Amino acid sequence: MSDFLVSAYPWTKALHVMSVLSWMAGLFYLPRLFVHHVERTRPGTEMDGVFQMMEHKLLRLIMNPAMIATWMFGLGLVFTPGVIDWGDGWPWVKAAAVLAMTWFHHWLARKRKELASGAWRTSGRTFRIMNEIPTLLMIVIVIMVVVKPF
Repeated sequence: MSDFLVSAYPWTKALHVMSVLSWMAGLFYLPRLFVHHVERTRPGTEMDGVFQMMEHKLLRLIMNPAMIATWMFGLGLVFTPGVIDWGDGWPWVKAAAVLAMTWFHHWLARKRKELASGAWRTSGRTFRIMNEIPTLLMIVIVIMVVVKPF
């Protein structure tokens, strides 16, 4: 199995990067949709339905598959011999940031259900603030993987 992982490494890495890009696009865009949804619509209106459809498709058809692929290819990289030295600190920080990114994804999924029910309690301001989380996590992850500061 390890021979396969080593020979597949360039493909696994490329597919991981593509998956991450797709996932991040959704993580950046969905909270922005939520901002406009809560600030520009009322439950039950035609525009509310349009936002619900856009949010549902973005989450279910793009973000969920991209997150799953990111995890699958990422774990493939983790188990490839010689890629990660778990004695270093950077992989642990990156892993924590990826777990936080996954938590954020699930938080967005819960908020989508809240918006779909028409009983939203989260303000546009909160969604604007939360929209910064994936950027901060991305910065941490990229620095850990590229710079490997410790």
